[in-house]
Amino acid sequence: MKFKKTYSYALWSAIYLTVLAAAIASISYFFIVEHLGFVTVAISIAVLFIISFFIIQYRAEHFIYRRLKKIYENVSILDTNDLKSDSVTTDIEKLSKQMETYVEGKRLEIEDLTERDSFRRDFLGNVAHELKTPLFTVQGYILTLIEGAVNDKHIRTKYLERANKGVERLVAVIKDLDMIAKLETDGMRLNKDVFNILELIQNVFDLFEMKAKKRNILLKFDKIYEFPVFVRADVEKIEQVLINLIVNSIKYGKPNGTTVVAVESFNVDKFIVKVIDNGEGIQPQHLPRLFERFYRVDQSRSREQGGSGLGLSIVKHIIEAHNETLSLKSNFGEGSEFSFTLEKAK
Repeated sequence: MKFKKTYSYALWSAIYLTVLAAAIASISYFFIVEHLGFVTVAISIAVLFIISFFIIQYRAEHFIYRRLKKIYENVSILDTNDLKSDSVTTDIEKLSKQMETYVEGKRLEIEDLTERDSFRRDFLGNVAHELKTPLFTVQGYILTLIEGAVNDKHIRTKYLERANKGVERLVAVIKDLDMIAKLETDGMRLNKDVFNILELIQNVFDLFEMKAKKRNILLKFDKIYEFPVFVRADVEKIEQVLINLIVNSIKYGKPNGTTVVAVESFNVDKFIVKVIDNGEGIQPQHLPRLFERFYRVDQSRSREQGGSGLGLSIVKHIIEAHNETLSLKSNFGEGSEFSFTLEKAK
């Protein structure tokens, strides 16, 4: 059993009092010993010691208990029901640890709130900027048409087409914002099923074949696959991942370049899907932040190419929801490789 610290305090206090009492008794010894006797005096000193010890112990515990109770009442994480008067001496250490935990928790909470507040400001600023540019563009073309340009068939067609592009960009931003909001609030609901990943990749190739041809970029597999490759995942979400990665490779790839998709065995349980381009690549300082929302390596060129700036952030959310790994390798001037793992179908 752990020796109570107040016992030590009470013990030494009792010894001091007893020594003092013994000194006083010694002075009076010669006056009273003849009447009471030496044994009686010794017994009186021992009784005084014992009484002093328990009085001091009681007073010390009572004093500490009252102080601790006030602390427990004032600190929200502490429950006064946990405080018992017979254990106040050991509760000093417990209280100290609890207070340290409380202070550390509050410090981390403040840091988290500060980071969230900074992120919120950046996020709102980015959203406003992403929406403002196409809105002002559309507004400018419409006002020009209203002011009389609508009567010119050539200008009318050209301005309506440009306004439509601005609306398409607005729709893309809002759709991606809606998806991000759902991913972060409701969580990702996955409908996992077994499917052929090669077939899904080919479907995405077919979907963006014309877009790739406009920039003379070839979409292809790394080799001829003789057999299907079956994985277990949410087919719609993985299709979104492939779309985002392949569209990015087309946007930022070099004209007359290639986008290659490879599917390899990662380990006994996983496949790894790689999307490789020979485009301009990414400078090292941008790599850690590339999956942040609205983060763009080249602000002006990124907006010229269109998109919401949320594509890679959505990819990250989807892959993490599958408990899989997302990786990026890039050499500036040579190209980039995005890869992610998927569960093998049993």
